[in-house]
Amino acid sequence: MFSDPQFWVAVSFFLFIAAIFNPVRKLLISSLDSQINEIKSKINEAENLKIEAQKTLNEIKTRETEVEKEIQALQKSSQEKIKELEILSSKKLSEQIEKRKILADNKIDQLLRDTNITIKNYISNTAIESTIGLLQKNLSKEIKSDLISQSIGELNKVIKR
Repeated sequence: MFSDPQFWVAVSFFLFIAAIFNPVRKLLISSLDSQINEIKSKINEAENLKIEAQKTLNEIKTRETEVEKEIQALQKSSQEKIKELEILSSKKLSEQIEKRKILADNKIDQLLRDTNITIKNYISNTAIESTIGLLQKNLSKEIKSDLISQSIGELNKVIKR
């Protein structure tokens, strides 16, 4: 057996395999360890990203509810302001209508007074012109002189009082 060359070839083959296996094993182990560590770091990084994403999602949801509350408050506030403005504008409009109605009534009253004065003046002027015309046609010079004298006398009596 020790003298058989096949035995020594087999022993040398196993020794060669054992000698190569250890460094190859170390090389494989270190390569696998580095890959395991790389995978672990990627997993940790992914978990950290997941946690950050969850935090961000929670913050976004919180902010969304806050924004919705703000929107509802703004809507309520704007509706109240709209109602106040409607009431105020309606009040101002009714006041303006009332003022314009009063102004229109005053203008109508003034127009009525002016018209009445114009009519009275027209009637008076027409009556005076008609009277003058009748008197000039129907009165003689002597009657006219007597009427003028009487008028002057009455005027003097009125002035002396």
